[in-house]
Amino acid sequence: MRPLGPAQRPSAPQHGAGASSPRQKRDPAPSVMAYRFQRLWLTPVFRVFMRYGLPLIIIVGGSAAYLSNPRNMDQLTAQVEDLRRTIEARPEFRVTLLSVNGASPALADEIRGRLSLDFPLSSFDLDLPQIKAQIEEMPAVRNAQLRIAADGVLQLDIEERLPELIWQTREAFLLIDGDGVVIDDLISRPISQALPLIGGEGADLAAREALNLMRIASPLADQLRGFVRVGERRWDVILSDGRKIMLPEENASFVLDRVIALDQAQDILSRDILSIDMRRPDRPTLRLSAGAKDNFDMLRGQLVVSGERQG
Repeated sequence: MRPLGPAQRPSAPQHGAGASSPRQKRDPAPSVMAYRFQRLWLTPVFRVFMRYGLPLIIIVGGSAAYLSNPRNMDQLTAQVEDLRRTIEARPEFRVTLLSVNGASPALADEIRGRLSLDFPLSSFDLDLPQIKAQIEEMPAVRNAQLRIAADGVLQLDIEERLPELIWQTREAFLLIDGDGVVIDDLISRPISQALPLIGGEGADLAAREALNLMRIASPLADQLRGFVRVGERRWDVILSDGRKIMLPEENASFVLDRVIALDQAQDILSRDILSIDMRRPDRPTLRLSAGAKDNFDMLRGQLVVSGERQG
């Protein structure tokens, strides 16, 4: 091995002012701020805030700054409106036809005229609860169900009120159902079938009771004219020749059944009787024609005996 020359010999370490200072080792301990931040990051609340709260604040702040400019706000509104119109104009949201089920032809035409819907239109323009309420305001409609079918048809299912009685008032003849709801007047809505006739103030409120009395009086159907409500408290049964059966306020069905049973047994309604007053069932009163006075005592006794047996 050759000895190193002077140029190749390692220089001795220099000391003094011109010598470089030795490198200082880094302190492995964190700074106070870093230590506090690390401790803070370990808290759950701070982590949640940094993950969710801070981004939310940035988004809300940025949106508020953007929308504070009126021009940006108008532009965004126009874009949203264009998007809404585009969606509403899609074929799957178009309604082209109204189908009415469960209603008579006259009622179906009345419903179409009341709604006045201009088809085709978007399903977004239909307020189904408001349409349902509008239809159910009609007296002839008991219940209505609405839905939009897949083929673009507005399906309307109607439960129609059917007239069961004719209510004679001072002004008109009205068609009512079993609940006493006035459907229409007889002139505006002619009917093909014969309906029972009732009259008197408050007769509509006792329509269900009248129907029950008519069912009991079915054996008298060939001579029954109708029922009249008296004092909004009780009923008179009116027969075709003007005779009447005056029923009490309570237990009218039972009393009428008694009278019919007696007529079937004794044929009393074929005699010269103008009226049968049963307002006090324990003391029935017969109003006789002039030629029937002789049979009064016998018939009255039979009514009392019949009442005691039924009791």
